[in-house]
Amino acid sequence: MKIITANRLDDGIVVFLGRSHRWAEHIDEVTPFDDDAAVEEALVLAAQAVADRRIVEPYAIDVRAEAHGLVPVRLREVIRAKGPTVRLDLGKQAERASPIDTAA
Repeated sequence: MKIITANRLDDGIVVFLGRSHRWAEHIDEVTPFDDDAAVEEALVLAAQAVADRRIVEPYAIDVRAEAHGLVPVRLREVIRAKGPTVRLDLGKQAERASPIDTAA
């Protein structure tokens, strides 16, 4: 399973794109793609969002479904999904408790 991630251009926030073709700030707000053709189609949509100056640097990431939602496979993407690691009172982890576990 894959989703597309990027950074929103106007504020730098990490965003995610799933089958709804809507950019979301939280990974649990998207539904992953199950096939490579859908991922490629989403990357074309992401390229248009780059051209429209809405996002920068879109790319596909691997995710897995767990009981509490989607979890990125790579540690780098776990950190991007949760927010900064230096202060837990900032970023996405400050907004709400994130179920993403870095021990995976």
